[in-house]
Amino acid sequence: MRRGTGLTTGEVARRLGVAPTTVRSWDRRYGLGARTRTGGRHRRWTADDVARLERMCALTATGVPPADAARMVSGRTPPAPDDGPPAPAKPPGAPAARRGGASSGLRLGDVRQECRGIARAALRLDAAALDSLLLSVIAEHGLVTAWTEVIMPTLQAVGRKWETSGERYVEVEHFLSWHVSGALHRATAPVAGDHPGTATVLACMPGENHTLPLEVLAAALSERALPVRMFGAAVPVESLVAAVRRTGPAVVALWAQSRTTANPPLAQHIAAMQWGVSGARRNPAVLLLGPGWNGQAASGLLRPLDLAQAVAAVESRAGG
Repeated sequence: MRRGTGLTTGEVARRLGVAPTTVRSWDRRYGLGARTRTGGRHRRWTADDVARLERMCALTATGVPPADAARMVSGRTPPAPDDGPPAPAKPPGAPAARRGGASSGLRLGDVRQECRGIARAALRLDAAALDSLLLSVIAEHGLVTAWTEVIMPTLQAVGRKWETSGERYVEVEHFLSWHVSGALHRATAPVAGDHPGTATVLACMPGENHTLPLEVLAAALSERALPVRMFGAAVPVESLVAAVRRTGPAVVALWAQSRTTANPPLAQHIAAMQWGVSGARRNPAVLLLGPGWNGQAASGLLRPLDLAQAVAAVESRAGG
């Protein structure tokens, strides 16, 4: 928070993960506006003003009607970070809450402020705000930092919430993943003018359907003007081998989420493939990505442990 000046309405909206029109509507309808204005009557939001709106966001994210949430917020101290809002009163005869379950707020811990805005937008299923926040954080921080420090911690928090809440919040996890994928596609521009021996082939192992990590890597490589051939989920063995043979890539990155889909013999076979004229034949560097490769024997193949290492490995082989 800037001392003496406060935040503009647009800055507050980005921090909260809502549209500026929502902030103005809460001001107009419920009196939750900024208490400070400049000489030109522009709103300047103080830390206390923002705290009230954060409380409002937390309550409405759990299904409390905005009018009721505004009455609860007025004159009440906001909760400590990540404690989540108090549960709404249960109707007479309602069963007691299950012990041991997570609260309705996401447990984000010590993360960047942008995580909280993205989490709030996801909980509200606010597509416009979520898209805006995701594209903004990618543009501001770049793909590697945006994924590592903002997007992935938020996805992990939603996943933990899903796991501890039975079948609740599944829609939030799917909604957030879909919009993250969309933001990555918008940030991925095809690289023109690539030639054999420079591209990176990205593919999930046969039977593997988790494509989001590969989409992140594709976007990060595109950001660095490194050409990519993305083949996505569950690529059959014959198709994967044919794709590598036809493209002659510098690097092949293979994703396996589980041990059941990791296939070291197939990875070794791809690493041994060669192409080019006699006397100058080449073979690709193979990157084994994902937790499915943990503990698997794959001599001579690269095993990056995170996105930054994967990007660096591709740059060292294909960047020239």
